[in-house]
Amino acid sequence: MDAFYDEGTLVAVLTTQPLDRALDYKAPEGGCWQGAFVEVPLGPRKVLGVVWGPGRGDFDYARVRSVIRVLDAAPMRDELRSFLERAGDYTLTPLSAMLRLATRAPGLGDAPSMRKIYRLGDSEPERMTDARRRVLDVLSDMGGLALTQGELAETAGVTPSVIKGLAKTGAVREEEAPRDTPFPRLDPDYGGKALADDQAVAAQDLRAGVASGRYGTVLLKGVTGSGKTEVYLEAVAECLAQGRQALVLLPEIALTAEFLTRVEARFGARPAEWHSGVTVTERRRVWKQIAAGGAQLVVGARSALFLPYRDLGLVVVDEEHDTSYKQDEGVFYNARDMAVLRASICAAQVVLASATPSLESWANADAGKYRRLDLTSRFGASLLPEMRAIDMRAETLPSNRWVSPSLQSEVLARLQKGEQAMLFLNRRGYAPVTICRACGHQIGCPHCDARMVEHRFLQRLVCHQCGETIAKPETCPSCGAEDKLAAVGPGVERLAEEAAELFPQARLAVLSSDLFGSARALKEEIEKIAQGGADIVIGTQLVAKGHNFPLLTLVGVIDADLGLQGSDLRAAERTFQLMRQVAGRAGRAEKPGVALLQTYQPEHPVIRAILSGDEEGFWQAEADERRAAGMPPYGRLAGVILSSTEVQEVFDLGNAMARQDAPLRRIGAQVYGPAPAPVARVRGRHRVRLLVKAPKGVALQPALAEWAAQFRLRGELRMAIDIDPQSFF
Repeated sequence: MDAFYDEGTLVAVLTTQPLDRALDYKAPEGGCWQGAFVEVPLGPRKVLGVVWGPGRGDFDYARVRSVIRVLDAAPMRDELRSFLERAGDYTLTPLSAMLRLATRAPGLGDAPSMRKIYRLGDSEPERMTDARRRVLDVLSDMGGLALTQGELAETAGVTPSVIKGLAKTGAVREEEAPRDTPFPRLDPDYGGKALADDQAVAAQDLRAGVASGRYGTVLLKGVTGSGKTEVYLEAVAECLAQGRQALVLLPEIALTAEFLTRVEARFGARPAEWHSGVTVTERRRVWKQIAAGGAQLVVGARSALFLPYRDLGLVVVDEEHDTSYKQDEGVFYNARDMAVLRASICAAQVVLASATPSLESWANADAGKYRRLDLTSRFGASLLPEMRAIDMRAETLPSNRWVSPSLQSEVLARLQKGEQAMLFLNRRGYAPVTICRACGHQIGCPHCDARMVEHRFLQRLVCHQCGETIAKPETCPSCGAEDKLAAVGPGVERLAEEAAELFPQARLAVLSSDLFGSARALKEEIEKIAQGGADIVIGTQLVAKGHNFPLLTLVGVIDADLGLQGSDLRAAERTFQLMRQVAGRAGRAEKPGVALLQTYQPEHPVIRAILSGDEEGFWQAEADERRAAGMPPYGRLAGVILSSTEVQEVFDLGNAMARQDAPLRRIGAQVYGPAPAPVARVRGRHRVRLLVKAPKGVALQPALAEWAAQFRLRGELRMAIDIDPQSFF
């Protein structure tokens, strides 16, 4: 039971301000519970905080200020406080920053806002029209339930003025009601589907795990199209039947529309949503209803892990390998790993679902830390696509073309059958480099050490590091030559231009995250394509994530070698995952699919593994290589990113840290660097990296904290520590 503090008792309040500890305050009139959300004075301001425990008492009591008020919100549970503390310790993040993650709902201190709702009144209007009759019929059919003006107008097929007119006559009652209402109840028995044999076995296993009421993590590995979603929705059903809450994490906001439709078909109502596309008012409603138990299921982005669940019983991480689960700014955390941590604290089950798991999850299953369930066949009539390489060394292709003759003929064959084809290139924009043919100057970002990418649809050059955009210049900024600027290399926009020339009769759709002003517009385009609204789909990695295009029978990967370039630790793993995921978009209905990979290295081990389908062989070889090198998941890494507006001071700090590494040497860790980051300047700040490599079982975080504490950061110097870095940007 949480402690209660009487009026005047000293309490420690953790605020969301960047302070290094909780501050003492006097409990307010009427007292407060531990975990209460409160408003407290801090200097001249009023700030949000949480009562974290008893006060320290190391300050003159007479000078301690009082809590201003307790907010109308359910107190933060011990489980969430423990999660924030342990996640902060793991990621070396100040607790105040962790609390900000858990309070990202605006207006938590506001009184519940109201909205107008309409019910059936007690009288008939003097003048009856067809439109008025439809409104009254709808309200009569609702059996006393109320509707908002928008809901009523849409259902009755009338304009709002009809409803307002009826309200004036008394035939319809207009009332004020709070916005933050509970979500519709989900019925676990509502719409279950008949499952295939391997699906049924896996679903039963997941249900038993949830019913046990204990912590456990399962890797649900299934080939694309095998029906993983239907299987883990059975685990959700069991969680709902147990009266507990469930969370499903999705890697992309674009996936939510189709997924929400499936949830509604399975449980009879829509769940709560939590992602950047949700309105401010709805975010507050979701946050409050989760805390109060008025939301049974949340579908969300990675930040949904930090919501104040009343009784979390299940976390599903769909496409668990996806890199978008790693947050690389502010608080550095991986939602997949944090899901496992939170579930272990609140005795919940975790389902990690993927056709191409991360090596970390594969290794945990291999070591017996996670249970593993495999779905080996596609659901229904669909078959796995045939995969072949197009050896680009044998193709005759002009220098400014990227679709090979072999791929062109395969696309034409699909178009003649009325089927869809997809051309995949994991590069946004029109061209990655704009170069002057007179002097060789490449147009770069004024604030970053990065080339500006031409986006012809926008008529702009864009920096993909900081977002800076400029109009494409008429003359070279370096030598002033006119008409000498040339686009080098392909992006999806340039590929679309080529496809329009090669296939003039085809309807093209380009799917790239930067081409849509809103998440809703992107969802609508994806739905249109799925219903046959395009003949050729051209896209970046956005198209690889879970979308179901029933008419799509051919996937052509324009540059299968792109991800193999560079020295990234995970280059092979990511290329393998991406190619398998993209190929899995083909042949998801009755017609068989084909995936063609254009490559200049068909003999490369990764390309051979993709084509052969020997996934276990690939993971085993990759695991052996990492184990021999002592690299994750068989060793520990931490990245240290130093930045400043002055390049010299950032290198001076980096060299000092490399020399004074005694706390790390004591645990057997090594420091590499300092070295310029691959993108050495972002937003005007120079960036230097150090990499710390340590054996698997050592206490890395305390050693890192002791090491970093030796150095004072003055002026513009900044330090960020990334535990388990996923990329080395």
